[in-house]
Amino acid sequence: MNLELLRTVSQYVGVIALLVSIFALISQIRRHTASIHAQNYGKALDRLAAVQSRLGTDPLASQVLSRGVRDVYALTPSERVQFTWMFYEIFGAFEFMYDEAMRGTLPPHVWDRWAGTLAWWVSLPGVTEWWRNKPTPFNERFSGFVDECIGAPRFDAAAASRWNQFLGR
Repeated sequence: MNLELLRTVSQYVGVIALLVSIFALISQIRRHTASIHAQNYGKALDRLAAVQSRLGTDPLASQVLSRGVRDVYALTPSERVQFTWMFYEIFGAFEFMYDEAMRGTLPPHVWDRWAGTLAWWVSLPGVTEWWRNKPTPFNERFSGFVDECIGAPRFDAAAASRWNQFLGR
C-alpha cells in the first residue's frame, strides 16, 4: 500500500466514524428528550392523582367539591377557598398538558382525552363560576382554550346525564 492511499482511507474511516458518532448522539438526545417528556407528563398525572386521592379519602373535601361544582355560592367563604385550591391544582395540571400538547410533546390522543375531561369540568356551573372569578390567571393561550370550552361546550352530554343519574341527581 502506498502512503497516499492509506491517508485517504483513514480520512474516509474518520469521516464515517464521526458520522456514526453524530447519529448516535442524535438518537441518544431524542431518547433523553422523550424520557423527560414522559417524566413531565407523569408529574402532571401525579398532581391530579394527589387531588383524586385526597377527594377519595377525605369526605369533607369530597363534599366541598361535590357541592361546589353545582353551585360555588352554596359553599362558605372558607370552603370556596378550599374549592379554589383544588381547582388550581387540577387546572394547573391541565395547563401543563395543554402547553405540552401545543409544543407537540404530548401525543394528540392523550391530550384529546384530557381536553375532554377539562371540557366536562368547565361544563359544571360551579366550575364555570370559579373560572370566571379565579384570583390569578393561567397563561393566555390556555385561558383562551378554557374560555372556548365554556363558550362552545364540547363535552359528551349523554355521559354527563349518565353521571348525574349515577349520583342520584
